[in-house]
Amino acid sequence: MGFAFAGLHHVQIVIPVGGEDVARGYYGRVLGMTELVKPPALAARGGCWFRGGDWEVHLAPVPEFHAAARAHPGVLVDDLEGLAGVLEKAGRLVQWDPHFPGHRRLYSRDDHGNRLEFLEKLRD
Repeated sequence: MGFAFAGLHHVQIVIPVGGEDVARGYYGRVLGMTELVKPPALAARGGCWFRGGDWEVHLAPVPEFHAAARAHPGVLVDDLEGLAGVLEKAGRLVQWDPHFPGHRRLYSRDDHGNRLEFLEKLRD
């Protein structure tokens, strides 16, 4: 084919216009991700970007926001139990789902209602 995928750079998730502080509360304070400085031309559009490990999420405000009911990023984590504890301690819903071969997984939602899937690979 002449090319190869090298990795995932980021995932974009939509939020309501003016929803950046709510997003900062979830992605920054609950998940402990680092907020990135957006380039000036993109900062003018609003939104905010976060990075945690190899996962980068770009939160983009849209006027007619609707939370993603089923669409979601699938994020690999180490210590899924630890993440579940952090989410539960912060009052966030944790929904375990045993139906993904070779992995443990859970679903949660950000504070705008967007669905997130967190997975941990099972050891052989």
